[in-house]
Amino acid sequence: MKKTVLCLLSLGLILACKPEKSDDEKGLSDIKDAKVLQYAIEGKVLFENHCANCHQTDGKGLGKLIPPLNGADYMLEDIGRTVGIIKNGLKGEIYVNGQKYNQPMPANPMLTNMEIAQITTYIYNIWGSNEGIISSQSVADYLKEN
Repeated sequence: MKKTVLCLLSLGLILACKPEKSDDEKGLSDIKDAKVLQYAIEGKVLFENHCANCHQTDGKGLGKLIPPLNGADYMLEDIGRTVGIIKNGLKGEIYVNGQKYNQPMPANPMLTNMEIAQITTYIYNIWGSNEGIISSQSVADYLKEN
């Protein structure tokens, strides 16, 4: 009986201490389309290497210094603008979810259209969004417009 109680207590402690999935892991596991998931997985790696230092892995930004992407009205309003910012950077004031930000974002000219497609597919299909694939051709078209 004591062994059973100890085993149950141990199991309870193990389960209680198990870390909960992060927002972006939940988002990836919610993607059902295999092609979108493939883009998003590659995009997650690129996001972590090029974007997460400032925007954080959960996309919530850095307080009043760096804007969030997760739930950001500014990002959700215009995919083409987001593509242009990723490639060409941004200077000047912007408002995200009613908060003013004025920290320059550096350009990423070394990113290919495919890499930008993967990053945007990732950020537009997690954190509650469901935009599907943003293709490299779409990225090329958006960049011609900007």
